[in-house]
Amino acid sequence: MPARWTKMIGHDELKAKGRAVLRRDGKQIVLFDTPEGVYACNNRCPHEGYPLREGTLDSDCTLTCDWHNWKFDLKSGANHFGGDRLRVYPVDLRQGDIWLDLADPPVEIRRAAIMANLKDSFDDHEYDRIAREIARLDLAGGAATDAVIAAIEWCYDRFEFGWTHAFAGAADWLALHDEHDGDPEIQLVCLLETVGHMADDSLREQRYPFASGSRAYHEDGFVAALEDEDEDLAVAYLRGALDGGLGFAGLERGLMRSALAHYADFGHSLIYVVKAGRLIARLGDGVAMPLLLSLVRSLIYSRWEDRIPEFRYYAEALAGWGRGKADGDAPLVDAFTGLNAKAAMKLTARHGAADYHDLYRVLLAANAGHMLHYDMAYQAHTEMPIRDNVGWLDFTHAITFANAMRLAATKYPELWPSGLLQMACFSGRNAAYTDADLDVGRWEVEDVEDLFARGVESLIDHGRDEYIVSVHFLKTLLAAREEIRSDPEGEAVAPLTAALNRLMNSTLKRKHTRRTAHQAMAFVALDG
Repeated sequence: MPARWTKMIGHDELKAKGRAVLRRDGKQIVLFDTPEGVYACNNRCPHEGYPLREGTLDSDCTLTCDWHNWKFDLKSGANHFGGDRLRVYPVDLRQGDIWLDLADPPVEIRRAAIMANLKDSFDDHEYDRIAREIARLDLAGGAATDAVIAAIEWCYDRFEFGWTHAFAGAADWLALHDEHDGDPEIQLVCLLETVGHMADDSLREQRYPFASGSRAYHEDGFVAALEDEDEDLAVAYLRGALDGGLGFAGLERGLMRSALAHYADFGHSLIYVVKAGRLIARLGDGVAMPLLLSLVRSLIYSRWEDRIPEFRYYAEALAGWGRGKADGDAPLVDAFTGLNAKAAMKLTARHGAADYHDLYRVLLAANAGHMLHYDMAYQAHTEMPIRDNVGWLDFTHAITFANAMRLAATKYPELWPSGLLQMACFSGRNAAYTDADLDVGRWEVEDVEDLFARGVESLIDHGRDEYIVSVHFLKTLLAAREEIRSDPEGEAVAPLTAALNRLMNSTLKRKHTRRTAHQAMAFVALDG
């Protein structure tokens, strides 16, 4: 880009002052007269905007912002703390006057510098700096979502056990981003939470490389490799599928089959598959490989809760689905009240001949009712066994799983039985932690869309320092919104909106100091 030289101030006048602030082209620029020459930079510190004219300049031309002690090389703009660089300007002396080149660098150079600075801030999880770099990227004419694409590339192999809520939440934050087209501040919030969560989850983590082999894709072989926990073979099938141009669409059914083969990771596995598809659709095929490599790893390491006694009936119920006598109508919602997991699965399987969508509506309403009646006293209990460490997030998982399951089974109907049985697992597990006598009338909602709007508004300035809390509310809100909008007259609408309303107005206790100490002492006393 050609230079745009602008006359600023006479050299003698600057010498008399030592330093001077001038405004040109919307910029506020400070000039310094030093023994080594004249230097110019932005007057606002790139950290939080303190005027650098008030800073301290030493004999080495190191400029210190005296607010937070950031230090810059006035000659180059380099930040000695490794934070944001300082914008400096070329200087020329012409017939006793000082001229500056105020031209911005070419867009390609600016974008490259912004992405390099974003990577620095990402690696240290500097939340406010990440925000500034994404804002600069947008100002430089780039697609701000490029920051999300880059963040995925920077961290996908730094999650030792695969996907985290950082990736799952990204799909929903981007959905809110797109809903607020024309409101750049809210859109920046959505991008900042997305990139910030990835940075936080990968902070100080090493890289965990993936195998490089490739094999022609075969769905049954891929599912078997995941079942056998053979990451290298599963990755080879994945690479073969993507190299062969199948894309996510060609892998989706196999991934969903694997996710529903077990009551896996408390429903996370299927949720992650659905979110992966949405992220790839939103950001492009360029993110497919890193996202799906990490997803495969999470499926390999997923916990199979159906192997523990509480949910062990799952395999038997699934194998016997549709056999023997089956009731042709869906049960009533109240039929699930008080049932444990095995009983809830038996009831669901017994009605296996019912319309799948009717069964789904009943199970969603049952899970919503349990969420509404969650006994929050469990958050305060300190003398309780580990198995009873139950909180709000256990109930919200039932809703986000239900949403993912409906989407998966609608596309692949053969998945309905496994998905419905897992909804029964949620119902049976959470039923034990509810208070049937709880007065829930105060949480009833008349204006459903107003509830959703208030929920989104609260997310945009959520004030929660743990990403895991805000992202769970985000996922629950959008999942509930999608389910209710898809069936606005369904039985789940009233309990689900009331449950959301109660959640929005409740405190989530996240750190249990006394309970942790009690459980640690009890465990050690038994096993040493």
